[in-house]
This record gives sequence, structure tokens and C-alpha cells, in this order.
Amino acid sequence: MSSVAYSGRTNPVVLHTHLTAAPRGAVGDKAAAHTAITESFVAALTVVGKQIKALEAQISTQLARHADRHIFTSLPRSGQVRAARLLAEIGDCRAKFPTAEALICLAGTAPSTRQSGKSRVVGFRWACDKQLRDAVCDFAGDSIKANPWAANLYWQARQRGHDHPHAVRVLARARITVIWHCWHDGVAYDPTKHRALQRLINQDQQAVG
Repeated sequence: MSSVAYSGRTNPVVLHTHLTAAPRGAVGDKAAAHTAITESFVAALTVVGKQIKALEAQISTQLARHADRHIFTSLPRSGQVRAARLLAEIGDCRAKFPTAEALICLAGTAPSTRQSGKSRVVGFRWACDKQLRDAVCDFAGDSIKANPWAANLYWQARQRGHDHPHAVRVLARARITVIWHCWHDGVAYDPTKHRALQRLINQDQQAVG
């Protein structure tokens, strides 16, 4: 059975109008040239796709051998590649980040405060490990889809007037604190032990009840 079907929400007359108004395809020599170009693109993308799958398999193999794999793969929507990226950027030297704030600052998710006399400005932190920041923000932004606590923090930041990148950094800062504790304790992330998440779930349940 085909996975593509007509939902019935659009009037058939409208669909027919769109089809008849669509531009005609190329014909003759022009069509042959476009066909050759398209086939070349498809062939190139097929090769690239195979290499991507091979690299992902290699990454998963290397991740499986690491002692901290259970920590990073337990994070919501981390998968294999994202977990490996977080592990690669954070590393496994606990002494490098004795506090969560040390990791937060290196990742550039903590605001930078500059003061001169009576003037105090809080702004974007430019001096940081940009690869680490990109990794934690990528994870944090996607975790919104799988974790109500993450979604709540993100939308609270948006309601305060922050744009999407800023709101993701706010969430990433909180996410790093959770990751740091799991990392230093050597334990996988357990949502049932995440007190802020459980409080939010209980509040939602009480509101429904």
C-alpha cells in the first residue's frame, strides 16, 4: 500500500487547477541535457549518501567502545551521532571542568558581562569554543521535541522576548548543568530523577485533574 494518499482536505477542483497551471516540462534537446545533469546529480548524491552511512556506522562503533557512551546516549534525542559529537567536544577529562559553570562558559552559553564605571552591559559571549557551543545548542534545540522541561524553558525564554538562537542558548545552559552532573557522577540521564522535569509533569497532571 502506498504511503502517499489524498487526504481529502483540498477541493479536487483546486488540485486540478494547480496541475493544469503547472509549467510544462522541458522537451527535445533541452530535456535531454537536463536529464543528463539530473542523472549526474543523483549518482553523486548516491555516492555521498553511502559514505555518510559508512561514517555513521564507524562513529557508532567507536562510541560503543567508550566508557562514557551510556551517559551521552541516554540524553533525549541524542541518537548515536549527536551523542558522539557531544562526547567528542566535552571529552572525558573531568578535571578540565571542575564545575558546571566552567563547561557553560567554555560553551559560550553563559552571557558575558562587561562593566565600565557605572555602565554594565550583558551580551553575547563571543570568546568560547564554537564547536562545543554548536554541539550543545544543536542538542538542546532538538530536545525541545522530546522533553517538556526543555520545551518549557525554551518557551519561557521566547516569551521574555528572546529570539530563537538566544532561547536555545538559555536552554543549552540548563542542559549543560544536567549533562555535567551525569558526566561527573558517571550515570545515565534518568528523567524520573530529574526533579525539575518531574515537578513540571506533576503540575500538568494536577492541572488536568
